[in-house]
Amino acid sequence: MTPVNLTYDGKTERNVFLPYEIKIKRGFKPTTIKASSKGYDNVNVNVKKVFNATTLWNLALGGVLGAGVDAATGAMMKPESKEIYLPFEVSGNNNEPVETYVTTTQKSTQERVTREKPGQTTLEKTVIRWFFDSDPQGARLMWRVISSVPDEVKNTNELYLGTTPYEETRGFNIVGLTESNAQDVQIEIKLKRKGYLDQTKRFNVRQAIDQQEISGFFDLVKE
Repeated sequence: MTPVNLTYDGKTERNVFLPYEIKIKRGFKPTTIKASSKGYDNVNVNVKKVFNATTLWNLALGGVLGAGVDAATGAMMKPESKEIYLPFEVSGNNNEPVETYVTTTQKSTQERVTREKPGQTTLEKTVIRWFFDSDPQGARLMWRVISSVPDEVKNTNELYLGTTPYEETRGFNIVGLTESNAQDVQIEIKLKRKGYLDQTKRFNVRQAIDQQEISGFFDLVKE
């Protein structure tokens, strides 16, 4: 591989090897990544930024003032993608390969974790809004982790949450959860109420993190 020099948001990182993880600033101001590597034409990529859905949660908590602070600080905007393609083209006579991707996540969220080495990531304690209701109310709520990457994130037994209606801001506390494996992990919610059939729903953890919420309504059916 060939080392690459990266310049973005006023920072310069030299002689890094791609794929490489960088932290892009949120905000209204555009970010341009400039990349150069020996034997390749220079590359300039503009990072598209989109509305940050977590601002909706801030608006719910802080009202107009909260939204105003977000707008003033630029927190309403975030990079559209966590993976950015750098279209390197060979210049002259060059046979040295170079990778073509950078990612916009922090290194701490991408570290390899196992059952023997948990507690290495920031997503493990991610705090989001949990809200569940049912008709009739008073059903017992249970939840468990269902993982398709058990070497990194373990499956769990059912744990009791509370009774419907249930609303709380709390963490996942999923050991080993990272940006790269969150899409392979699900939360299963089960409702139980005497005289009614049990019901379950599953929620993708990556989607729940993006939405800052995991919620659902259950229309219970009598036995």
